[in-house]
Amino acid sequence: PDMALVQGDTTTVLMASLACFYRQIPVGHVEAGLRTGNMYSPFPEEANRRLAAPIMSVHFPPTSLSAENLLHEHMAQDTVHVTGNTVIDALFLELEQQEKPAIKADIDHQLSEYLPAGWRDQKYVLVTGHRRENFGGGFEQICEALAHLATKFPDHRFIYPVHLNPNVQGPVYDKLRGLDNIHLIPPQGYRSFVSLMADARLILTDSGGVQEEAPSLGKPVLVMRDTTERPEGVDAGTVKLVGANSVNIIAEATTLLSDQQAYNAMAEAKNPYGDGQASQRIVQVLQQYFDLARSAA
Repeated sequence: PDMALVQGDTTTVLMASLACFYRQIPVGHVEAGLRTGNMYSPFPEEANRRLAAPIMSVHFPPTSLSAENLLHEHMAQDTVHVTGNTVIDALFLELEQQEKPAIKADIDHQLSEYLPAGWRDQKYVLVTGHRRENFGGGFEQICEALAHLATKFPDHRFIYPVHLNPNVQGPVYDKLRGLDNIHLIPPQGYRSFVSLMADARLILTDSGGVQEEAPSLGKPVLVMRDTTERPEGVDAGTVKLVGANSVNIIAEATTLLSDQQAYNAMAEAKNPYGDGQASQRIVQVLQQYFDLARSAA
């Protein structure tokens, strides 16, 4: 190929980039420049993206801060192009699709297999968790917090699509199974998960992508991690870091579920991660890249 595009920070991204480098194939990196500054958090994603960055011919950071990270690491300025994140493009396209009655009905039918009748009519908190850094004591604390919140807010449901990793399933089912307003459901596909995010009152997560998607939906996010490669959300006020700490999780969730002013301050904060046009900007940069390559040939 004339170029390969990789997206994100998985080990697949690193290996694909390295394979292309060995064949002298240019690589463009979508969602470039995210950093926590801690090589082991998130693990192994921080190492993957730092090791892959020097291989890239073109970088597509989602924000100006992620671009600054790349420039600080001495990536050439003319290879760094701020575009926003394509995850927001995909989200907006999916939300348009979910306005169609047939698609909405299909989503509700799928979710009705796991959730009780009338669940959308009741306020609910959406929970996700899968980070290796939280295995063990971290998930114990997260589950303790959820059990406490479920008791404290019996008028709310807590919907938790549980990751298949045994290190997650073990503590989650041990501590949360049997609580009436906690619903432990299988992992959901993209379409159903977007629907769950869109109607949630609050989202508790240790995910990276959810930190970008939820603010676009006007949903406050409590991030159950000690660090984030997406500090823009924290700075904008759409996201709060609470760690895998039961005291912090309970305190911040209680504030958001009981104080409308505090809730609105987060829900109405500006999303810093894009406007749904990232893909178009990437295409424009690639056109310029190949135009220059042809003129130099």
